[in-house]
Amino acid sequence: MTTHRVSGFIAPRRRLQLAGLLSAPILWLGLVYIVALAALLVTAFWTVDTLTGQVQVEWTTANVVEVLTGALYRTVTLRTLGIALLVTLIDVMVAVPVAFFMAKIASPRLRHVLVIAVLAPLWASYLVKVYSWRALLSADGIIHWIATPFGGDTPGYGIPAVVMTLSYLWLPFVIMPIYAGFDRVPDRLLEASADLGAKGARTLIAVVLPMIWPAIIAGSIFAFSLSLGDYLATGIVGGTTQLLGNLVYTNVGAANNLPLAAAISLIPIAIILLYLAAVRRTGALRSL
Repeated sequence: MTTHRVSGFIAPRRRLQLAGLLSAPILWLGLVYIVALAALLVTAFWTVDTLTGQVQVEWTTANVVEVLTGALYRTVTLRTLGIALLVTLIDVMVAVPVAFFMAKIASPRLRHVLVIAVLAPLWASYLVKVYSWRALLSADGIIHWIATPFGGDTPGYGIPAVVMTLSYLWLPFVIMPIYAGFDRVPDRLLEASADLGAKGARTLIAVVLPMIWPAIIAGSIFAFSLSLGDYLATGIVGGTTQLLGNLVYTNVGAANNLPLAAAISLIPIAIILLYLAAVRRTGALRSL
């Protein structure tokens, strides 16, 4: 009896100690992120000296107005948003059946193998994976070699290449949350649905999908946000394609116009905030 009391007393105490240990790093990371974000917002309203190229603390809304009204930025924003949505849709469509097989059909040993297979690409360098896709999509790459006998050809470098590359890069980040969601679905619910005469598709739509919807939302947030801010893959396999990340990179580097780059970066930040607000209205985040 004494042992249970002692263990019951120690467990909450250890939880409090662990929370105390984690609160400081989390608070520090939060402050750094908030300070960096605030500095970014402030920089968007500064100017650049046309002669020296130095940033001057002279308040103006010219950068924000240019980004909001310029045809170039509007076109690139729509292109970036469309690619991010398409990548998210592709990853979710691939991740749902793969995660379902891993969680509910595969044997325990095969499940471990599949989890390792899904996570293994994350151990490779980002640049190695992107340049591998560049080699696959080249004029003499494997895709060209496979498609030629059937009258096809490689899509080359452009928007299709960017979509395929980003879909591959972020797929593990979408599979694992959905896999965890499927794993939390009790098997008895699937058995009960089958006993009541529901077929597999009906069970998946009416029983399983509402339960894993928060996991799908979590995976979509990863794919959407990472695609929205990516610029390296676009520069390597995108050809002349430009996304918002490329415009930010160009203005920070070659153009040396940090205020304009900060103003451009406000667009993906606003899109992400709107996306999270829309997701929050569905109530899915409360179930994560």
